[in-house]
Amino acid sequence: MSLLPGSRRDRSGPAAEPGLAEIAGDRAALVGGEVHGPQESLWRRGLSVFAENRLALIGAGIIVFFVLFCFLGPHLYHTDQVTTNLALANEPPSSAHPLGTDPTGYDELGRLMYGGQASLEVGIAAALLATVFGTLYGALSGYVGGALDAVLMRLVDGLLAIPALFLLLVLSTIYSPGPGVMILLIAALSWLGAARLIRGEALSLREREYVQAVRVMGGSNTRAVIRHVAPNAVGTAVVFASFTVADAIITLAFLGYLGLGIQPPKTDWGGMLSTATVYINSGYWWLLYPPGIAIVLVAIAFNFLGDALRDAFEVRLQSR
Repeated sequence: MSLLPGSRRDRSGPAAEPGLAEIAGDRAALVGGEVHGPQESLWRRGLSVFAENRLALIGAGIIVFFVLFCFLGPHLYHTDQVTTNLALANEPPSSAHPLGTDPTGYDELGRLMYGGQASLEVGIAAALLATVFGTLYGALSGYVGGALDAVLMRLVDGLLAIPALFLLLVLSTIYSPGPGVMILLIAALSWLGAARLIRGEALSLREREYVQAVRVMGGSNTRAVIRHVAPNAVGTAVVFASFTVADAIITLAFLGYLGLGIQPPKTDWGGMLSTATVYINSGYWWLLYPPGIAIVLVAIAFNFLGDALRDAFEVRLQSR
């Protein structure tokens, strides 16, 4: 019985090689493509959503500008921010001092740069510290569940019941307000929100197959939380961190305005506003507007960034 050239049996001969290549390609795609390819496409989709958000791009540009302005600017525009010079106090903007001088004779433009360094450092560091601790705390609580979850969340609820502003004022009065202390104080009150958000994510993630596999294979709860639950809640954590930076900068500015922030000779934008209020009726506008505008712009920029990141991660989660 003759075989037709295109029959199934005839493919078992020399013509079978393309079929094997196709099978090998399918296996390679099954091993690598179906895992890495979709993930890369999801990241691209999230990035495209972020790039299409004009407010996010504006916010990112503002943040980059202020980071360069505050940290690179002092190397290009040299000023003395340690020695006071009362003979130059409250001078209006001029070629020698583009933003004038403050009541102690410091160059206001240079002061704005150094004050921005403290504000950005405290805001970003406090947000990162609060997010990392809150993420691990909430992931552990949601993953383990049961009595431990109840105890950990009641602790969070109890701390949230205390007025955060009142507690922050008391603590900043007790401890000497330096940058490190302010980072710890603001982070100590900011991690509570992250813990509650990540707990909700962990309650869902602990039912996923890859997390159940860790339990079946005898993996510890610590490994499951650190290697699987917390990394898969990174979207929520990143969005929370971006909003918390803005909140931390505003909180530091508020404490500085009350005189409880970073103490002289160091300063922050809130401390500069506090100095400006004494001369608010004297027409010294250059003391008030630059730090005020800087606080508003940076806070809005981080909020724009947080909104865009939330939309980007929502696209990735919906496509999963």
